[in-house]
Amino acid sequence: MFRILIACLLAVTVAGCAGSQRPQADQSEIVAQSYRDPGPSTLTLYTMINTRTGSGAHTSLMISGSERVIFDPAGSFRADVVPIRNDVLYGITPNVERAYRSSHARETHYARVQTIEVTPQQAEIALQLAKQMGPVAGAFCANSTSELLQQVPGFEQISTTFYPVKLSDQFGQIPGVSTTEYRESDSADLQQGLAANNARLNQLEAASTN
Repeated sequence: MFRILIACLLAVTVAGCAGSQRPQADQSEIVAQSYRDPGPSTLTLYTMINTRTGSGAHTSLMISGSERVIFDPAGSFRADVVPIRNDVLYGITPNVERAYRSSHARETHYARVQTIEVTPQQAEIALQLAKQMGPVAGAFCANSTSELLQQVPGFEQISTTFYPVKLSDQFGQIPGVSTTEYRESDSADLQQGLAANNARLNQLEAASTN
């Protein structure tokens, strides 16, 4: 257990799986920004991995069903156009999803992106579980995501873990999962990436309303 806690604390320091206080969007903001992807229902597991050591730094889960959200437990992502309640990011349009990936991928970390098509019923169960999770404590990103997944029918084989890469490995063994990697070589400073992508999203939002 001590080794697990040390590993999680290291993840906190390098990638922002830190459990900070997030603004709580009201329902009107969430409804206004809600987005439903026209494609099939999917679950997408993001695993942020240190490019030097191969260790996992953060875990999150995008759920695409009746609406598309990202369950970002103890995460650092912020954007003016993205309402947040507890650890659920709402209004995950294609532009927001790209900004999310880009914010985490940098010189020191890359994003492993694993997607599986699911039924609308599976996606809805995952969506409701994410909304019920409440704010997650720092270093519990993989733990809370694995607990969520194992409650979705068809994903009961997922074991609870504190390690993002171990969760990714389990998820990758499920038939039908496709895996890609997203890399960037910009600054190692996560906050710089968040600020740059927030500005980009604001520009896109302004252009779409003109």
